[in-house]
Amino acid sequence: MADPRFFTRAGPFRLCELAEMAEAELSAGADPDAEISDVAPLDSAERHQVSFLDNRRYLDAFAKSRAGACVAMPEHADRAPDGMALLITDKPYRGYARIATSLYPEAPVVEGRHKSADVDPTAVVGPGTSIGPGVTIGAAAEIGGNCQIGPNAVIGDGVVVGDGTRIGPNVSLSHCIIGRGCQIHAGVCVGNRGFGFAMDPEGFLDVPQLGRVLVEDGVEIGANSTIDRGAGPDTIIGAGCKIDNLVQIGHNVQLGRGCVLVSQSGIAGSTKLEDFVVVAAQAGVTGHLTIGRGAQLAAQSGVMRDVPAGQSVCGSPAMPIREFMRLASSWRRQVKAKDKPNE
Repeated sequence: MADPRFFTRAGPFRLCELAEMAEAELSAGADPDAEISDVAPLDSAERHQVSFLDNRRYLDAFAKSRAGACVAMPEHADRAPDGMALLITDKPYRGYARIATSLYPEAPVVEGRHKSADVDPTAVVGPGTSIGPGVTIGAAAEIGGNCQIGPNAVIGDGVVVGDGTRIGPNVSLSHCIIGRGCQIHAGVCVGNRGFGFAMDPEGFLDVPQLGRVLVEDGVEIGANSTIDRGAGPDTIIGAGCKIDNLVQIGHNVQLGRGCVLVSQSGIAGSTKLEDFVVVAAQAGVTGHLTIGRGAQLAAQSGVMRDVPAGQSVCGSPAMPIREFMRLASSWRRQVKAKDKPNE
């Protein structure tokens, strides 16, 4: 059970309701009116809880589980223990996510403005928005309706934030337009000047960064991530992107729709990621490249060339994964041959 100090639980829900939430089919013999009041992992779940199976390696835990219900794929149904109700779907993790979201819904925004907030009189704040303690909202800023602005957040002059967006504590937004329904977590900095300067023996000379950051609808930006504004063209984050904690995105970068950037990855200036690219943890992409639609960059990859659409790369310098694995296998054979005593 989630700690009630931090999470508020809804429900209970009947199995027929859970099946509808998960877009799943209830197994034969299951009581559609049986109630489920919580979620839990397979190995610790009890009769009043629902779990899920999305990976074959947990089949043994599934077979031994005491969960009252489980979201599972059709091919695993015969491994279920007696008495377990199944919610059958081809996408069990997605189904479980929908159930867990219903049992633990996000706390509603409570309209109000803390007395310590400093909101410029020319700023526009939509109805239903919550403004926390220590918040600063600059001149001509526009905050949509039903937004949440966390403690000590700074919304700069002219910044636009779309309806329903939630901004965490200590966030800094400048030179940016944020879409609707975004989540911007604690410590994020969007719109800082890009890392652009002329290098010369007489000294470095900063180049004005005159662009913006455009964040489209439904984007999530993880804690302490940074997105630089463009130097002239804008930095663009496409709709539905998921950006993890501690990610750096340089000036003029363009992310297409639904890109995923995992923790500690970085994208250098003027690189374009087409739709649905995945950048795994600690991967780095140099500037002025194009990463094609659906490409996947493995953890710690060092990407120095364009990546075609749909290709998966690995290593530093990054290369197609199959080539990297053949190379690694060759290295292992060479090491073994070197270490083998002379006969």
